[in-house]
Amino acid sequence: MNIGKASAATGVTAKMIRYYESVGLIRPSERTESNYRDFNERDLNDLRFIRRARGLGFSVDEITRLLSLWRDRNRPSREVKALAEKHVADLDARIAEMQAMADTLRNLSHCCAGDDRPDCPILSDLAGSPAAASEGAPQ
Repeated sequence: MNIGKASAATGVTAKMIRYYESVGLIRPSERTESNYRDFNERDLNDLRFIRRARGLGFSVDEITRLLSLWRDRNRPSREVKALAEKHVADLDARIAEMQAMADTLRNLSHCCAGDDRPDCPILSDLAGSPAAASEGAPQ
C-alpha cells in the first residue's frame, strides 16, 4: 500500500508518516521497484497505535517506549502503567499551570476598564509592572 493509502487507512498524514520514519518511530518502509513506499499491515497497525498515543499527548520518546512494550509480549504491565501514570502526572501539572494562567488573565481582564482610557493592567502586567493588578481597576 502506498503512503497516500496508508495515510487514508490510518488517519496519519503522509507528512507525519515521513517524519515518524525519519526519527525512527516506525521502521523504514519497504520500497517498490519505482522507489515508492510500500506499507504492510504491521506498518498500518503501528501508525494507528502512534496516532492514538499522540492523541493522548504522549511524546515521540514515550511512544517509542510504548511501541517497544507493545511489541514485547513478555513485557511486565507495570512498565506500561508507570509510563501512563507519569504521563497523567505531567498532564495534571500542565493543567494546573494553564489554570493558573487563565486565573491570572481573568483577574487582569477584570481589572481592565476596557474603555477609551489608555491605562491597561493587562499590558502593564505583560510589561512587568508590579502594580498591574491595581491599575485601571473598574470603579
